[in-house]
Parts: sequence; C-alpha cells; structure tokens
Amino acid sequence: MKRKVVLNLMAGIVAGSMMICGLGGCAAKTDEIVIGETLASTAASGTEITADTIVDATEMFTDRDLAGEYMESGSSVITLGEGDVVISEEGTYILRGSVENAVVIVDADENAKIQLVLDGVNISNDDGAAIYVRTADKVFITLADGTVNTLENGGSYTAIDDNNIDAVIFAKCDLTINGSGSLNITATAGHGIVSKDDLRVTGGTVTVSAEKHGLSGKDSVRITDADLNITAGKDGIHSENADKEDKGFVYIGSGSLNIAADGDGISAGAYLQIDGGEFALTTGGGSSNRTTAKDEDGDTVSTKGIKAEGQLTVSGGTFLIDSQDDALHTNGSMTVNSGEFTIATGDDALHADETTTVNGGTINISTCYEGVEGNDVVISGGYLKLYATDDGLNAAGGNDGSGFGGMFGGSFGGSDSSILISGGEIYINADGDGIDSNGDLTVTGGTIYVSGPESDGDGALDYDGTGQITGGTLVAVGRSGMAMNFGDTSTQGSILISTANCAAGTEVVLKDADGNVMVSYTAESSFNSVVVSCPGLEQGGTYTVTAGDEAYEVTLESLIYGSGMFGGFGGGGMGGGRPGGFSGGDGQQGNEPPEMPTDGERPEMPDGMSELPEMPTDGERPEPPEGAGNMPGGGFPGQQNDS
Repeated sequence: MKRKVVLNLMAGIVAGSMMICGLGGCAAKTDEIVIGETLASTAASGTEITADTIVDATEMFTDRDLAGEYMESGSSVITLGEGDVVISEEGTYILRGSVENAVVIVDADENAKIQLVLDGVNISNDDGAAIYVRTADKVFITLADGTVNTLENGGSYTAIDDNNIDAVIFAKCDLTINGSGSLNITATAGHGIVSKDDLRVTGGTVTVSAEKHGLSGKDSVRITDADLNITAGKDGIHSENADKEDKGFVYIGSGSLNIAADGDGISAGAYLQIDGGEFALTTGGGSSNRTTAKDEDGDTVSTKGIKAEGQLTVSGGTFLIDSQDDALHTNGSMTVNSGEFTIATGDDALHADETTTVNGGTINISTCYEGVEGNDVVISGGYLKLYATDDGLNAAGGNDGSGFGGMFGGSFGGSDSSILISGGEIYINADGDGIDSNGDLTVTGGTIYVSGPESDGDGALDYDGTGQITGGTLVAVGRSGMAMNFGDTSTQGSILISTANCAAGTEVVLKDADGNVMVSYTAESSFNSVVVSCPGLEQGGTYTVTAGDEAYEVTLESLIYGSGMFGGFGGGGMGGGRPGGFSGGDGQQGNEPPEMPTDGERPEMPDGMSELPEMPTDGERPEPPEGAGNMPGGGFPGQQNDS
C-alpha cells in the first residue's frame, strides 16, 4: 500500500515563497493576446507586401516564467523515498531523491501559485503520472542548475479521479518549465507533458520520448530559450482548443528544437508564430517515406513539419526539415519574413490554402512535390532555390485535403488564383510547370531563373489569366509544346523563341546589338524553348539570344516577341534565322498566326488553312491540314523543324 505524505506549509513559509516571487521579478500574470493586422494585400494588387506579427512576444511570458530562480531559504525541502506526495498550499518546494510507483500531486487553492524545484529527482510510475496538478492557478517546474531529473511512466494510467490523466506531467492549469538543469521524460504510454491551459517552456534541457504527443497545451504552447529533444508517436508539439478560436496556438521565440515525430513536428489548432530558434524536424519517417501514414483505425495521419490551422508566420530561425507531408502548411495564410530553411519533403514545401507570402529568408528545397503553393503566391524578397517533381510555384484555389495534394490525392484548383513576384532571387528546377498560376501571373521585380519540364505536357511558365511583366529579370527554359510568353499589357520587353534541342548545362545568353551581355543562365534541364526578359529590352531594338552554339537574332517590333502555347506552330529556327513560335504582334514578315478570339469562338484561319486539325484521342500527333507547310517553322506542337 502506498504511503501518502500531505504537506501543509505554515504561513511563514508561504510568506517566504511570496518574497521569492518578488526576488525573481514576478510580474502580474497576463494572458492577453495582441492580434495583429491580417495580411490584406493580395497578389493581384501589385502593392508592396508587409506582414505584421500575430502576437506581441512581450505578452507571451511573465518575468517569473523567464527567471527560473528560487531561494532555498524559506522553501520546503521534500526528500522522495516512499509513497505519493500531496502539496496543498502555495509556496516553493524543493524535491530531491527517488521514488517508484508514486506520484507528486498538487491539489491547492485555485488561486495558488506553486513552484516545484526538481533537484536531482527520479520518479517512475508504472500506472500513472509522475507529477499531477489537480488544482492550482499556475505551477512552475524549475530545473535546478547542474541537475539531471528523470520522470517515467511504465505503460498504463489508472484514474486518480474523474480526470483523464494520460501524461508523465499532467496539469489542469497553466504550467511553466524553466531553470537551467535537465529533465528526461519517458512516456511508455500517453503523452510527455500536458497542460489543459497554457504550457510554457523557458529554459533547461528537456528530452521527451512519448507514445503520443511530446508536449501538449490545450490553450497554447509557448517556448523560448529552451533545448528540446522530442521523439513522439504523434505530434512533437501540439496545441488545440476546439472551443475557443483564439486558443490552441503555438509561439516559439528562441531555443533549440530537435523533433522526430510520427505525426506533425509542430501543430497548432489556431495560429503559429516563430520568431527564432534552431529546428531539426523529421516527420513520418521523412521525405523518402512516400507511403501515406495511417493510424490504428486506418485513418490518414498528418505528418507535416510545421502546421497551423490559421495564420502561420515565421520571422527568424534556422530550419532543417525532412517531412513526409508538407514542410510548412496552413489552412489559412502563411508569411515567411526571414529564416534559413533546408527542406526535403514528400509533398509541398510551403503550402497555404489562402495566401503564401515570402518577404525574405533563405529557402533551399532539395526535393518536394510542389515548391511554394497557395491560392495566391506573393514573393517580395529573399532567396529561394528548389527542385520540384511537379510545379515550382503553384497558385491554385481551394485546399488540398490532407495536404498530400499531388502525390496522395485531395482537391486544389481555381481560377481566382494569382502569383505576384516583386523581388527576391528565385531558382526553380521543376519536372512540371516551373511557374503555374490558375489565374494571373505578375512580375514587377526580382531575379527569376526557371528550368522547366522536359516534356511537352507542361511549361516553364503557365497561367490561365493575364501574364504581365513590368520589371525584374527572368529566364525560363522548357519545352516548346506548352511554351508561353507574357501578354501585351506588359511594359518590359520579353522574348520567347524556340531553339534547337539543348542539353542540361547549356548556357543561355542575351546580348544587345553591341554584344554586351544583358543576362545569362545555365539551364538545369534540357530544353528547346526560352523566355527571357530584363530591363533594357526596348521596342525597336535588336538582340541576340544564344543557346549553346546556336544564335538567334531578334528585333523587338513590339515589346512582346513570340507568344502562344503549343510551340506557336513552330519548330526551331536555326543559326540566327527567324525563331519558331508565334510572332505575337512583333510585325515580322511572313504568315502571321490567327488572332485568338475572346468570345470562345474559333479563330479566323490564315491563308492556306481552312480549319483547325481534329485532335486525336489516341495520343498520336494530328495530321497537319493542307497548307500547313507554309506556316513559319513548318511544324506542329513539339515537332522539330529539321530544315
């Protein structure tokens, strides 16, 4: 039979603990959350994008949360040895020693603040929690400097009362972990640390191995200046409150977080804000594990790196993410202001159901399904380099269900989407479309290099609405089968040409009439189509585009040279001759392509063509209609001109 020790401290000791609060700089508790302005600018606006933080970091922690201080004088010292310990009065308690099959219970007044100092503690409990906070206003667990403390559950939980106690540390009130010592938690069953209110971790080295969630706070999880090492059978860090919209959030200000989770690395049921820290996150076995994760009931398991239901904001930190599902994901909008990211993912790297905004940071994506995805994609700064097995940038309305929008199903598509690029340095290597907008594509600045698909079914640039460029530098290479240029609302010159077949590693160079290099790019994939645009391209000017050993001379009789999809009825003009592709209003001699109507009717056919060819359904090329041989380039989509 367990021995129970009940501690009721005298008033003098309580007064001493209140003095300790003053020495630690204890501030009045505040849980007020300052909600910032939501991102109002859209990709279609063309205006400068700014992003406010969601919360004021000064509101996340009290002075006492951060201090992690105590005084042994005036505190109660408890030496563990046999049976449960029950603490029922406000004060500071220093715990030392070891005990098996026992629990430390805090059962105090609902207004009481309790500080538990773990000073070399070892508590194991085969069938319950090691520390259980039944009633208090707030509990501080302080890790004494230079100590190692171990808490363990053996594999089951027996109810002490009507509460579902299923964690090694379980608190029904606000809980703060602070100090500078170490805490090792093993949850053979259940969770590591649970607070049914706010969970704060502000110091120490905390190592958690848990069957379910590593850290869980119903109202919030807030972390700064802590070293966390978490192995979890579900989420590494989890916050969710289905009853309150403004609760269930995660805030991380700094610290080191090393998380390996079978579920999500960090998951917030509301918003999530990261201002700094070092992160190493592996979820679902990593990006190489392409099998959709299932739980014991056969339901799909979310295995995202960082996930929020609401706004996701990152304004600093270093991130190494290897995730089975999306690396960064939100059902709302995402803003990346700064940070250094190294990402490998089996699905999307950055995904928002609403707007994905990149204002800064360094983002390297070694592999993903789609790189940056949202209903709207806005990039105003930073460095982005990615390889995608599908689209590099993708603007497509709706949501993707489980997050496995490409590889594992889900729906994601719409015509009200847009992509706006106003700054940044962007390198895209994509097996699908390089840049794909189901609505408008607008480029006003930045430096953009795209190595697009090696098949004619996708394009380096793809948009369903208006394509406009007014600034910046862009080189996009791909296949002529789906090649697109910007539209005539553009105010900066842009050239689309078909080329000979060029291998990966071929350099594309644009020179002015004097032979000065205006822009150059070495392609990462094979291509036979080039789009190039940069400042200095002027109407009436003559320019030379070289692709490897071949040169193509272009005169801009209009700002947009070469347009249309399906290679513009052209193969590749060689050796400086007229390039393939639609002339698009450049005024060149020769047969012009038909004007494309806006009313959904067939276009008027040029001389020698009575009607458009019927498109076969068996995947074979269509037979060219009579007179097609008089078309510039003399070919059809993807058909190389050998003349």
